[in-house]
Amino acid sequence: MTERHILVCSCEDTMPQAAAAVRRACPGAKVSEGRQFCRTELARFRTAAQGGEPLIVSCTQEAPLFTEAAAELGVPTPAFANIRETAGWSSDAHNALPKMAALLAAAAEPTPATPVVALKSDGVALLYGKDDHVIEAARLLKEHLDITVLLTPGGDATPLRVTEFPVVRGTIRNAHGAMGGFVVTVDSYAAPQPSSRDELIFGDAPDGAVSHCDLIVDLSGGAPLFPAADLRDGYLRADPGDAAAVLRLVLKARDLTGEFEKPRYIAFHEELCAHARSSIVGCHRCLDLCPTGAIAPAGNHVVIDPKICAGCGQCAAACPTGAAAYALPAADALLRKLRTLLTAYGAAGGRDPVVLFHDSEHGSALIDALARFGDGLPANVLPVEVNEVTQVGLESIAAAFAYGSAAVRFLRRAKPRHDIAGLAKTIALATPILSGLGFDGPRAATIETDDPDALGEALHALAPMASCATAARFLPVGGKREVLRHALRELHGVALAPRDIVPLPADAPFGTIVVDTEGCTLCLSCVSACPTGALSDDPEKPMLRFAEDACVQCGLCRATCPEKVISLKPQLDFRAATAQARVIKQEEPFACIRCGKLFGVRSTIERVAAKLEDKHWMYKDSKARLDVIKMCDDCRVTVMTESGFDPLAPERPRLRTTDDYLKN
Repeated sequence: MTERHILVCSCEDTMPQAAAAVRRACPGAKVSEGRQFCRTELARFRTAAQGGEPLIVSCTQEAPLFTEAAAELGVPTPAFANIRETAGWSSDAHNALPKMAALLAAAAEPTPATPVVALKSDGVALLYGKDDHVIEAARLLKEHLDITVLLTPGGDATPLRVTEFPVVRGTIRNAHGAMGGFVVTVDSYAAPQPSSRDELIFGDAPDGAVSHCDLIVDLSGGAPLFPAADLRDGYLRADPGDAAAVLRLVLKARDLTGEFEKPRYIAFHEELCAHARSSIVGCHRCLDLCPTGAIAPAGNHVVIDPKICAGCGQCAAACPTGAAAYALPAADALLRKLRTLLTAYGAAGGRDPVVLFHDSEHGSALIDALARFGDGLPANVLPVEVNEVTQVGLESIAAAFAYGSAAVRFLRRAKPRHDIAGLAKTIALATPILSGLGFDGPRAATIETDDPDALGEALHALAPMASCATAARFLPVGGKREVLRHALRELHGVALAPRDIVPLPADAPFGTIVVDTEGCTLCLSCVSACPTGALSDDPEKPMLRFAEDACVQCGLCRATCPEKVISLKPQLDFRAATAQARVIKQEEPFACIRCGKLFGVRSTIERVAAKLEDKHWMYKDSKARLDVIKMCDDCRVTVMTESGFDPLAPERPRLRTTDDYLKN
């Protein structure tokens, strides 16, 4: 912050001047105060912009004006922070000065660039409906898109006077894909007869017709063709009986031609995925949570279709290995913002902050309305805007409390646009950890409302809750799993009542395994299946070891074990990070009866030999065959080669001689 220049505006004295608090929170930064940088003091902004220091402006309403002025001067675009609707316009504004300072400090945190996915639409559109509503929509779009109308059977549509676009009949059986690449399967597909007079008359109607298109405009009034349909790029749907909604849909559809970009929300590393090994399924958390169907199995790992992915982030929040990581922003970037926000808040004199995660479309609008028409946010509530509240994982919650937060709240819609089970799981995982470390009460919870007044009431009704006495200052660096481990260790270090082991709910990404050692044969199938190296062996002797810090509770060891003697025990052991791998079971190796080389597990070989000798006809009363089992690989091959011995062949009968016949 020592290289920053911060412009702190009172917005024509409609809120307290926070310059003094900013200086406490950002020591070394250059701070200039004003009351109208966007109008009468615009020259001061221009002078500051030309000063050479990175500029932060305490206004987002006039960001376009300041951006244009910076471009005219040929200087970098400033960073912006909204301290008015989030803090200054509040009945508690005079106590919100530390919050204003914290929001300005957090604005200095850089946001890494997000990779993008290219979408291309040539304007080939399928309009799906049942009557003249879809025909009229097609007429409005025919000059902009390459239209085909698909009427549902039983619909009533008047034949076209001039065939300006194809009209066919059929029922969509299924559809998949996204903008620029939809594939639609149609049953009862039929084209109309050109002699249709007062009504459309259709010919033969075979099933299974396949259509490819860039856009689907659904005016059928039936069930959507896709899960979380509102989030599928290129799929537009409206109630045909709502004329205003149909018009909005038409206006949106006509512009969907050309090349477009969307964020690549998830950075996926398939080599870290713990989905399956050898066709045995272990972790399936992301598959269970994805609301759009963008994730599918692909052998030992899953694949994520970036064109279908809508960015809810629940897969990344739930992924135990970090194979799926959110990229808008990455976990470490979000934690650095939390670190700056909460550290500056404390430095400016703030106490017991509550972090409010919210999105832009829904949350920012509610906060804005609450500030303009209500009492505004409480002074200790620090809003943090994210792309989707469901992207926030355990690492962000743990870090927030480690950095000094007293509570965390997630602002979400009263009627979510997609299933948010992942957020509920994240909170259910965080709650026992926080409670186990002394953070009692409803520390992490959701606020589900579309009413700004209800939001204000919920926040003002929060009972005071204590934060940690000494906040952590760690700098988060690394991948998602590394950041999560670091945040939990730091939280444990500043906890109100630290303890070493915290029991966790089922499906948690931390824990140990319980092995019935009496039934374990040390076959080590679990070792070969473990995707993280939590289970290991010893190349010198039969041994099974377990490192709890590496275990993600994927369940592959349990599913792979042929003896079914492994069970999972979810827990968080804060000592695991520094503990050595513990030995679960070890035995003496067996010595080859021919060369003495150690191999296998002694008890297993003796048990197998005993069972075969007593119960298997091929080995009963045959010492030679049993001896082969007790040899190492090399000796077994040598003996079989030299003697022509085949342990699977029946024993050769003894040759009979003249003496045998004379005896009889």
